[in-house]
Amino acid sequence: MIRTIVDRLTAPTPAERMAIADLEKSISAHDACMAQLACMNAVEKGGRAERAEPLPFPFAVAAWNLERCLFPLESAEHLGATGAEIVLLSEMDDGMARTRQRHTTAEVAGDLGMAYLYGVEFIELGLGSDTELEFCKDRFNRRGLHGNGLMATVPLHAPFLLRLEGERLWFMGEVDQPRLGERMAIGAVVNTEAGPLVLVSTHFESATTAAYRECQMVGLIDALDAAFPGHPVLIGGDLNTGNHAGGDVEAEGLFARAAERGFTRHGGPLDRMTTRPSLITRWPERAMKLDWFLSRGLAVSDTRIVPSLDPSGRPLSDHDLITCRIDGFA
Repeated sequence: MIRTIVDRLTAPTPAERMAIADLEKSISAHDACMAQLACMNAVEKGGRAERAEPLPFPFAVAAWNLERCLFPLESAEHLGATGAEIVLLSEMDDGMARTRQRHTTAEVAGDLGMAYLYGVEFIELGLGSDTELEFCKDRFNRRGLHGNGLMATVPLHAPFLLRLEGERLWFMGEVDQPRLGERMAIGAVVNTEAGPLVLVSTHFESATTAAYRECQMVGLIDALDAAFPGHPVLIGGDLNTGNHAGGDVEAEGLFARAAERGFTRHGGPLDRMTTRPSLITRWPERAMKLDWFLSRGLAVSDTRIVPSLDPSGRPLSDHDLITCRIDGFA
């Protein structure tokens, strides 16, 4: 579990990213490189919490895979309309040409008046997919970082980042988006009126099997139990359930493993999917249920799926966002 905190992550230079792309395609070479990069071994902490702690009940939480975050201001407005005091985000760019070199997490947090954490999932070694190239005015990435965020209207304590079980699929394989890194979770503690609550924003692997994601869930819960024994926990994000399983979320062993450890899942109506065609992902037939909350030690109600469309009907992401209400400790 990574605990180093910085005000701003130090991104690799263009020359360093070129050297990464030329590395031997092996797990040992990948991991040796990742261990030496400061941005892969720290959590960025910024923004400003506009509400004094402790956080009173009930409060809303939102989780959203923002698919790079092409539109930070509009995405912040969409999140603001939910009234969420806690926001869990994945697929957030920092210094990528496709998102105009913006630090999307910092921009969304600033617009919402929230404190934020940001951690790097991948260092992107290219500009992205073919459709993402259409959004690039530059032909270079200034920082090339892509990861997860966690935001709150109250202070975030004890920040951490955890890299999940993986096989370096985006570095080793024949992929159209070569990357250094691995799926991860970023989290912190917030003080509620009933005591400390552990919050986790995560993103499980898409390009693999249910068994692989099951291992990621077990590893995540093991780490949380070791670091925060006895604390109520809320995990939220894109668990990629049903990928390479015909879309069948019940084929995912991760839910059974989480239930064995005392977690309850919340995802809105089971027959309502959480993906949609977007400006980047243009697959009208693609419909999957990927996004969930998992809670332990909490009274959770009113889980909703909120369409990720701006007022003009433009999709802000290929995922709808999900929200829930935390009524107290169970």
